[in-house]
Amino acid sequence: MAIITLTTDFGEKDYFAGATKGAIYSELPDVKIVDISHSVSPFNIPEAAYIIQNAYNSFPKGTIHIIGIDSEINPENKHIAIKLDDHYFICANNGIMSMICSEIAPEKIVEINIHDKIQTSFPVLDVFVKVACHIARGGTLEVIGKPISNIKPIKNIEPYVNDDKTQIIGSVIYIDNYGNVVTNIKRSFFETIQKGRNYEISARHYTFKKIHNKYSDIVNFEIAENKRNDEGRKLVVFNSGNFLEIAVYKSNSATVGSASTLLGLRIMDAVSIKFIPNPVIHKGTEIPQNVKAADF
Repeated sequence: MAIITLTTDFGEKDYFAGATKGAIYSELPDVKIVDISHSVSPFNIPEAAYIIQNAYNSFPKGTIHIIGIDSEINPENKHIAIKLDDHYFICANNGIMSMICSEIAPEKIVEINIHDKIQTSFPVLDVFVKVACHIARGGTLEVIGKPISNIKPIKNIEPYVNDDKTQIIGSVIYIDNYGNVVTNIKRSFFETIQKGRNYEISARHYTFKKIHNKYSDIVNFEIAENKRNDEGRKLVVFNSGNFLEIAVYKSNSATVGSASTLLGLRIMDAVSIKFIPNPVIHKGTEIPQNVKAADF
């Protein structure tokens, strides 16, 4: 049984998501449809790219992913279908796929060219559904499009590194349901530049000197629970997608606050990492008793 996923900025109020599902079922009654998200911020391409990159590989190979963000066709916004990592993606060529394609090379890309056969003002419903159902029936990409080699990138999605590699300047690309702030700095990129050095992470007027392995690492479980006051404490982790994230432990915007509200961070705000050279310990130098060797 084919699986088709939907990622859109349609929200829950309007009929768009329901109509899209209905059109799929009309062509393929036995298909399985999975909603990844319909709550992407309107026209927010980096947010959609982050969501689909971290969701798609939880699905079986052969899954077809419809991404309905900024999908109105025009001379600068064509439609594409991509086979990548044995998955299929149908979307506008507006940069949504560039985060995934920067890490995994597409097996095939086509620019969809069936529009002359379909009159539409709702391309997700009328074009993307047709393409998805064609693929689900075993159809090839060449039937619905012409091969191309490149896709449009997202501007400013890559972190900046200065010439002497002492600083990374990233940006906020996503704010999750808890108000946690996700940056475009991935663990592998950070470690390549870090090379074992100490660091300071700065966002607005806040500085962090440690990246935790998980959110609860900030809790001292040796202290009685009613005396900890851990809720609302700020921390930095690499999240499940291996992106650097600024978080608040057990955040709640209505009570203890969130990373986004407490730090005043929004999409595309800067987050910087400054690397600090480790001190040189000369042979014969005695380390003070109150300092651990690991602190150097």
